[in-house]
Amino acid sequence: MFSFVKTASDPGSSARTGVIYTDHGEINTPIFMPVGTVGSVKGVYHRDLKEDIGAEIILGNTYHLYLRPGLDILRKAGGLHTFENWDRPILTDSGGFQIFSLSRIRKITPEGCKFSSHIDGSRHMFTPENNVDTQRIIGADIMMALDECCPGDADRSYAVKSLKLTQDWLERYSKRFSETVPLYGYEQTFFPIIQGCTWPDLRVQAAEHALEHSKVGIAIGGLAVGEPTEVMYEMLEVLDPVIPQDRARYLMGVGTPANILEGIARGVDMFDCVMPTRNGRNAMLFTWDGIMNMRNAKWADDFSPIDPQGTSFVDHTYTRAYLHHLFIAGEMFAAMLASEHNLAFYLDLVRQARAHIHEGDFASWKTEAVKRISQRL
Repeated sequence: MFSFVKTASDPGSSARTGVIYTDHGEINTPIFMPVGTVGSVKGVYHRDLKEDIGAEIILGNTYHLYLRPGLDILRKAGGLHTFENWDRPILTDSGGFQIFSLSRIRKITPEGCKFSSHIDGSRHMFTPENNVDTQRIIGADIMMALDECCPGDADRSYAVKSLKLTQDWLERYSKRFSETVPLYGYEQTFFPIIQGCTWPDLRVQAAEHALEHSKVGIAIGGLAVGEPTEVMYEMLEVLDPVIPQDRARYLMGVGTPANILEGIARGVDMFDCVMPTRNGRNAMLFTWDGIMNMRNAKWADDFSPIDPQGTSFVDHTYTRAYLHHLFIAGEMFAAMLASEHNLAFYLDLVRQARAHIHEGDFASWKTEAVKRISQRL
């Protein structure tokens, strides 16, 4: 049975642990989900995602997969799980954020969103109805409702109109979801997305409406899109008492290790972000001692492990000097090692958070951990 069960609470914060049960396996929360936009997590083997990094769920993106390889290929393959040979849960974003990012080549109407492909300029349209159909074909365990991602600096007038559109789309999305069935023999669910920009009353209104269509979980969108970090935290604090304890909470597209720990403290269960792999490809490593730029000459003769406190194969197999050399030499292996390390660090971060929630000292541990992991080495 597709469900979320809360298993523990931290007495000093809103942090909690839980389990999401899916037909492709259990997801222990809080969890970080590596981003596999087009059917792969860049530069990382699935073997390593499972065995070294410990990923319990990964993401795909509806916009990108719809354009390439396309729905015909995905349907013939039997869905994204079989196409990419991943037997654990998958979550798909509806593509709303990607469309938001294509502001110059898209047009939003009450019916849906018309957009031009970033690949070849061809014209397409997402409606709530065909977005459900598309995600059914992709076959994700957890689907996201189609929404409009409101800019972080939007004024109230725009935020009100945008939220109304998202709510209207959600009504249609939910109806279409209830009229259709999974295609590949396992259960699917969808999360409504809470919008409302940086206006507390709109966020509460959005949450109350979205909860009418939520069975397992709910997503919080439209944050980390230009607003100050403290405002993002404020919106999470506003939503924390509004969302029932029996719903998984997914903060979309966030973020830094510190953002994740602060989000957990405010009741968030699920996170995703391209930062571990994108920053890794650009020589930035997140470690338990702080942030490292591996192009920095100070690492050229440092033969210590990449992260002495890390848990990954990479951390204790290769030295900082070696990784520095690979980046300076332009070797693609550098990006692969750094991506694997960063993802392993993010998954270790949420594992440690779960342990401290169970021990009842998450709040004090989080305060010290945020200081340590945010410093530049």
